[in-house]
Amino acid sequence: MIRILGALGLILGGAIGWQVGTFFFSQGVSFVAITTGAGGVLGAVFLPWALRAGARWLGHKFQLVPQIRLEAMLIGLFLGLAAAAFLSLPLSLLPSPWRMILPCMLALTLAYVGALSLQMAPPFPRSGSQPRHLQTEGEGYKDKGVLLDTSVIIDGRIADISRTGFIDGTMLIPRFVLNELQHIADSADILRRNRGRRGLDMLNRLQKESIAPIRITHMDTDEAQEVDSKLVVLARELKCPIITNDYNLNRVAELQGVTVLNINELANAVKSLFLPGESLQVSIIQEGKEAGQGVGYLDDGTMVVIEEGRRHIGRTIEVVVTKVLQTAAGRMIFARVES
Repeated sequence: MIRILGALGLILGGAIGWQVGTFFFSQGVSFVAITTGAGGVLGAVFLPWALRAGARWLGHKFQLVPQIRLEAMLIGLFLGLAAAAFLSLPLSLLPSPWRMILPCMLALTLAYVGALSLQMAPPFPRSGSQPRHLQTEGEGYKDKGVLLDTSVIIDGRIADISRTGFIDGTMLIPRFVLNELQHIADSADILRRNRGRRGLDMLNRLQKESIAPIRITHMDTDEAQEVDSKLVVLARELKCPIITNDYNLNRVAELQGVTVLNINELANAVKSLFLPGESLQVSIIQEGKEAGQGVGYLDDGTMVVIEEGRRHIGRTIEVVVTKVLQTAAGRMIFARVES
C-alpha cells in the first residue's frame, strides 16, 4: 500500500517538478532535472502521508467507514483526477465555453467514479499492521459488535470470558465510557478510585489477552447526556447488544428494544447443576437463619443451606441435595447431612 502511494507520489511530484522547471528555467536542462527530481522525492514522501492523514481525519468524521476504505477512496479520487487531467488536453482545444465546461465535468465524473470504484473494491492487504484487537481504528464492526459498559469492565469477569472465544465480534468501548472510568479513577473517594483503577487495569488486560477484537471508538451521540443513556442510543443506532451487569441499564435497554447480554445471568446459567438425591462436599462456614442450619458455598458462589449443619461449622462434610431453588439473586441449594 505504501509503495503504491509512494510510486504515485513520485510520478505526480516529478511531473509537477518538470513543469515548474521548464516554466522558470526553459533554457537550463540541469535546473529542470533538479526540479523534476526534487518534485519526485517530495511527492513520494508527501502523498502517502497526506492520504493517510486525510483518511484518519475522515475516519473521525465518518466513524462507520473503515480507514482502509477511506484510503482506497482517496486513491481513487486522485487517480480519477489524474486521468481527467490527461483526457482534458484535447477538450481544451474546443471553442469557448466548452473548453472550460467539459474538462470540469470530466474531472468531477472521473473523480467520483474513481473514488467509488476503489472504495467498493476488496481492501488492500496492509503489511506490518497491528493485531486487529489492538487497533483503535480498524475495519468495520457494525454487523458484529458488542458494546461494553463501565460496570462490566470494572467487574472484570469480561476479561475471562473474552479469552474463551464465546464472544463473536468486536468488543466496542466508547470513548465516553473510557472517560467515565478515568473520572472514577481520579475520584477523591478511595472506594470509587479503586474501582476506577481496577477498570483501567481490566482494559489493559483485555487488550493483551482477549481473543475477540477490542476497539476504542470515538462515536458519540447528542441525544443523551448520561453514559448509560448514550450507550442505549448508540446500541440502537449500531443495532448491536450491550454487555453489562447493571440491573437498571439492563431494564432501560430492554424497554427500548436493545439486546442486553447480562454477565450475572451468564454466571448463573453456567453454575454447576445438582439434582435432589446427589451428594456433594461443602465447607460449612456459618449458621443459617433457621435453628440448627449451617451455610456453605460452592466454588462458583452458590449458597448451600444444610439442615442440622450448625454443629459442623468449620468442617468440610458430605451432604445430600434435597431441593434446588432458582431465585432472582441466583441459585440456592438445600441439603442435609449424609447419614
